[in-house]
Amino acid sequence: MSNLVNRQIVLIEKPTEKLTRDHFRLVQGPVPEPADGEALLRVLYISMDAANRAWMQGATYRSELKSNAVMAGGGLAEVVASKATGFAAGDLVFADTGWRDYAALPGKQLAKLPRIDPLTHLLSVYGVAGLTAYFGLLKVGRPKSGETVVVSAAAGSVGSFVGQIAKIIGCHVVGIAGGGAKCEWLTGHLGFDAAVDYKQGGVFKSLREAAPKGVDVYFDNVGGEILEACLPQMNLRGRIACCGAVSLYDRAPPTTGPRGVPGLIVTKRLIMQGFLWSDFLDERDKAVAELGSWVKTGKLKVEEDVIDGLENAPAALIGLLGGENRGKRMVKV
Repeated sequence: MSNLVNRQIVLIEKPTEKLTRDHFRLVQGPVPEPADGEALLRVLYISMDAANRAWMQGATYRSELKSNAVMAGGGLAEVVASKATGFAAGDLVFADTGWRDYAALPGKQLAKLPRIDPLTHLLSVYGVAGLTAYFGLLKVGRPKSGETVVVSAAAGSVGSFVGQIAKIIGCHVVGIAGGGAKCEWLTGHLGFDAAVDYKQGGVFKSLREAAPKGVDVYFDNVGGEILEACLPQMNLRGRIACCGAVSLYDRAPPTTGPRGVPGLIVTKRLIMQGFLWSDFLDERDKAVAELGSWVKTGKLKVEEDVIDGLENAPAALIGLLGGENRGKRMVKV
């Protein structure tokens, strides 16, 4: 491995407002040697997630990102050499590889994956995006057939699966997305019943027209003003699955939150719950099997947005935060 170069993208400075390419630098280093208990990985695809930006703001469910360190991120990788029990060259794994060509990580941090076609589905429908949608909707939102489900960032990696799963179980589904083309894609291609274009303004009024019976389940990916527009339209004993707050990530910290939240939660007896897909790790195999059956029968469509080249990872994340993508965005290293 001594003749190989390990390209790495370093976060040289954490942003205080909008993320730009100037916050990153591409550097080269040696390919690491795995220590006892570690495996050397060649990174194939890197997952692009809004959470990458949230990690720059401080400790979350993972430690805070540090300046002048390799940018963190989950990746699909192949084992090149192993000194870790249970892993051998050629194995596919998911791990927090970071944005680089090669990584040496402890075996206990690796999740072995099957080799399927296409491999990219391991990062989308069978990965964090699909599992987050599945568990967040079914375990936290708990929709029933005939109820109304609203999902924000509906054209994104998680939201596009949430809406489709809600349709599969017989719900009336409304997606909130940015731009007429995305809204048409949601209704015309993915089968949503209605879509609201937040870029046109008037989200509250448009949502009321799209969901005249009120909202039973709101799957929240964005927080902020869209959450504020949805809350008054929640039905009695409605459920809100809090997945993310992307509208608040790429900016200075807000000084106020959604107005009227405590009163609405009390009077409508709402349940508002945050979650991570890993809360339901013991049910992962069952979820993957059910997602797979829906994909096989054509009930669940998988949209992937693959960007070529490690060097394009910063632009890929910035574009995702700006709503460029449809479906799951990833970088092919």
